[in-house]
Amino acid sequence: MTATAGGSAPGRPWWRSAVLYQIYLRSFADSNADGVGDLEGVIDRLDHLEWLGIDGIWLSPITLSPNADWGYDVADYRGVQPDLGTLETFDRLVAGADQRGIRVLLDIVPNHTSEQHPWFVDSRSSLTAPKRDWYVWSDPKADGSAPNNWVSSFGGPAWTLDGTTGQFYLHNHLSEQPDLNWWNEEVRNEFDAILRFWFDRGVAGFRIDVCNIIVKDARLRDNPPATPDDDFEAQLFGQRPVYNGNRPEVHDVLRRWRLLAESYDTPRALIGETPVKVEELATYYGDGSDELHLAFNFPFLTAPFDATTMRSVVEDTEAHLPPGAWPAWTGSNHDMSRFSSRWAEGDPAKARAALLMLLCLRGTPVLYQGDEIGLEDFPVSQADLRDPLGVRYWPAYAGRDAMRTPMPWRDGPGGGFTTADTRPWLPLGPTGRCNVEHQRSDPWSMLTLARDLIVLRRQTPELQTGRYVTVTAPEGVWAWRRGERVLVVLNMSEGESTLTGTRGHIHIATNRERDGESFDKALTLRAWEAAIAEIR
Repeated sequence: MTATAGGSAPGRPWWRSAVLYQIYLRSFADSNADGVGDLEGVIDRLDHLEWLGIDGIWLSPITLSPNADWGYDVADYRGVQPDLGTLETFDRLVAGADQRGIRVLLDIVPNHTSEQHPWFVDSRSSLTAPKRDWYVWSDPKADGSAPNNWVSSFGGPAWTLDGTTGQFYLHNHLSEQPDLNWWNEEVRNEFDAILRFWFDRGVAGFRIDVCNIIVKDARLRDNPPATPDDDFEAQLFGQRPVYNGNRPEVHDVLRRWRLLAESYDTPRALIGETPVKVEELATYYGDGSDELHLAFNFPFLTAPFDATTMRSVVEDTEAHLPPGAWPAWTGSNHDMSRFSSRWAEGDPAKARAALLMLLCLRGTPVLYQGDEIGLEDFPVSQADLRDPLGVRYWPAYAGRDAMRTPMPWRDGPGGGFTTADTRPWLPLGPTGRCNVEHQRSDPWSMLTLARDLIVLRRQTPELQTGRYVTVTAPEGVWAWRRGERVLVVLNMSEGESTLTGTRGHIHIATNRERDGESFDKALTLRAWEAAIAEIR
């Protein structure tokens, strides 16, 4: 099979038929032997992404940052972090990707900046500073305590008292990440200009960091206490984030950005980080055509890997999305354990089934670097921790470094990630057989399976745009149809199972020996086996 990137049909938004790929830049490929992945390293690996069949890459933040939260604390939205590259390097990356039919998307962080951003330096300088109202400031309560009960996602109060002016500033994350005030029209205008700056350089879209919380309650009301029916995070923090997240006014911002994104001859894509329930997720698409193009489905990402639960999440999503809306599916990212560890629990058969599932649902799949080779989390010792969450909460919580360790390109010292004599910024896990070079030459490997699935997806219209329809299946089996001719079956059980009442032939199975196999009236799959079939 031959993969050709950028294969969307004329008139169809490119992102609807795309396979996207998240690159955690610091851990992807190090071009200059300093132990840190960089933009030049991505340029060096574009041939791999083209060969795999990737249509678009989403880069973790490249903007200037003091790295309190590794790029998610921005000190300049138009500048490139020096250890990652330059604007000139970025332009060459966009050009090289474009030559291969690959779009480049960036991470944008609109909720907060770094405390070192010139805006905040000005804002905290006095009560009458020009940019004072660009951030969320409030007087203490009469007893000197914080303005309300909001808590930070990193633990502790979401407010820090600033000694210069005697007011508290809001930070939904680290104290080094002060929240912007999105009620201020100057902030909104500035971000319009920032988006245009990158769009004009050829950026194909943005993944919007925590886009659901950028607007806060104007009255700064206390959040209500958590109830037994609330999710884990609400239970953990003891409150429901009613007033510091998911405010109705956030949709005004997204509609404004959608108009801006679609003002270009080739519309840009907006992808939201939306850690909300499915019914709330649907609202971030607006009427299906006026807010986000894609929104990450966290109930799916965090669901246990069993047939009943995952089928229910997908059916619920399909039922709630407005007409014209398009789902996005992912199993791993830089904040969440890799699916080969979390869903598959280190079982290669389960990992292969999960990969097939992601690439065959209706919607846009987003692979995280290493998913294509079945890369697992690599536990990082306390001495090697870089994630501020891990540093703060060790050993109760080891943070997110385990899913951010470097990409293994080949076996041996440095794993093809770096030629540095010293250890890279995060330790490299075992390379062994879990590396690109080894798996590329193995017709039975996870990497070959990933590539062949992407090729089949590109060659099969039903897998790109066909509707999703659940097919009745035995317990522990999840089966669905895409369009009228394509059947996808996952046996998510520990024993053999048979789906009856159908005939056809297998296109691709996770057990590659079964590719091309015909079946008549029944399709039997072994434990944790999955297949895509053409039915008749």
